[in-house]
Amino acid sequence: MAIRDLSKTFAQGSREVAAVDRVSFDVCDKEFVAVVGPSGCGKSTILNMIGALVAPSGGQILVDGQPVAGRPAPQVGYVFQKDTVFPWRTVERNIALGLEYRGIPPAERERRVREAITLAGLQGFEDAFPATLSGGMRQRVALMRSLIVDPEILLMDEPFGALDTHTKLTLHAELLGLWEAKHQTVVFVTHDLSEAITLADRVVVLTRRPGKVKLIYEVRLRRPRDVITLRETGEYLREYGEIWHALGEEFAERTA
Repeated sequence: MAIRDLSKTFAQGSREVAAVDRVSFDVCDKEFVAVVGPSGCGKSTILNMIGALVAPSGGQILVDGQPVAGRPAPQVGYVFQKDTVFPWRTVERNIALGLEYRGIPPAERERRVREAITLAGLQGFEDAFPATLSGGMRQRVALMRSLIVDPEILLMDEPFGALDTHTKLTLHAELLGLWEAKHQTVVFVTHDLSEAITLADRVVVLTRRPGKVKLIYEVRLRRPRDVITLRETGEYLREYGEIWHALGEEFAERTA
């Protein structure tokens, strides 16, 4: 996937406000890329443009060499920050939604849903409704609903931002396990630098609004990664310090 000179302006009364300014970066096949930056810098706007949920004001997005224009590419899945599971559907039926939409035969659909439930550790909750689940379990359901259709590219917009630290770390480990098993290409938006370093192959650091690419950092931590012990290593602290040096400048400029 290639992002080329991507820009977005929004109308605000009689004037236009620039949210994203000529952002360019590539995402290689099967790569996990995190996008970080100060609040309001356009991280989610970039993801929404990649997913064709928002039209860019300028620039181009290419998926498999083809421009994204007006509608989501069929090979792209999306996990939102907000809880998007349907309250009237059970765990099983929420996960099956994309397969139903694609007309997958019932027997094949049932087999794939069973595999997804096992992979996500949701056995015993097949017939449960979202209201009876924890926030972490609902996010597992949302993640599996996207993964079950085998998207080539998975877009994730701060999916764990509202969760407590313990649940977040648990889901980090589960997400890495799923990614290592399936190896989708992932673009992961987060405001949490620790999360970005723990999960990603590369980190795209944005400036404050209007968001521009300030730094593209290659994370040198070996895989597989233990999400708990990783943060105690000198290698992790070095990576954190180097990225924070660039990111911290943006916060300093904002408060100066």
